[in-house]
Amino acid sequence: MKFRFAIIAAAIALAACTDREAAQREAAAALAQQQEEAAADLAEKYDQELVAQRWEKARIHGAALLAQYPNTKAAAQVKQTFDDTKAKAETQREQDRLSSLWNYAEVPAAGGTQRSASIYSKEGVDVDSSGPRTVQLVFRDHPKWKRSSYLVLQAGDFRCAGGCTVKVSADGGAPKSMAATRPNTDEAIAMFIEDNKGLWRLAGKSKKIEIEFPVKAGGTRKAVFETGGVNKERMPGWN
Repeated sequence: MKFRFAIIAAAIALAACTDREAAQREAAAALAQQQEEAAADLAEKYDQELVAQRWEKARIHGAALLAQYPNTKAAAQVKQTFDDTKAKAETQREQDRLSSLWNYAEVPAAGGTQRSASIYSKEGVDVDSSGPRTVQLVFRDHPKWKRSSYLVLQAGDFRCAGGCTVKVSADGGAPKSMAATRPNTDEAIAMFIEDNKGLWRLAGKSKKIEIEFPVKAGGTRKAVFETGGVNKERMPGWN
C-alpha cells in the first residue's frame, strides 16, 4: 500500500513539475513575443528617421533597441546600419554646433537693409594684459557703406595707424597677408580687413580660420574662429 501511495505521489509531483515547466515555457514565449513586438516598433521608428535623414533621432531609437532588446530579430537588422547611423549623427551634431556659433542680423538702414553675419573667437585672447576676452569677426553689408569685414575687440586696441597687415590661415594652411585699417574713431575698437570678399570665401570653405593681428600693447595676437557652420545664403551676393 505504501508503495502504491509512493507511486501516486511521484506521479502527482511529476505532473506538477511538468505543468510548471510548461507554464514557464509559455511565460518565456509570451515575454519573447512582447520583446519582439516592442523591438519591431523601435525598429520602425528607427527606419522612419533614417529615411528622413534625422540621424540623431535614428541613433536614439537604435541605441534603445539594442540596449533593451539585444536578442531580437529587429536588433539583428538594426546592427547592420547602426555604426553608420552613429557616425552620421555625430557629424550632424558637430555641424549643428558650428552653425550655432554664427549670429545673423537684418535691420533697416537708410536706403535699404543692413545685413550682417558675425562669430566670436573659439577662445579668449589677452590683448592688453587685462585677461582673455573673445574677439568678434563681422561681415556687414550696408546699403550706403557697402560690404566690409572687420574684427572687434572688447578691450585694448589694435596697432594699425595708417594701415597694417593681418595674417590669415585656414585649416592649418600657410598664412596669407591681408591689408587692414583701423578707423579713426573710439566708438568701437574695430579694424577692417580690406579683402572682405576673399575673407568671406575663405570662411565659407574652411572649418576654421586663424587671424593674427597687431595690438597697441605690442606684438601680435591670434584669434581662431570655427567658421565651418556659416550659412552663406544669409549674405546674398557675397559668394
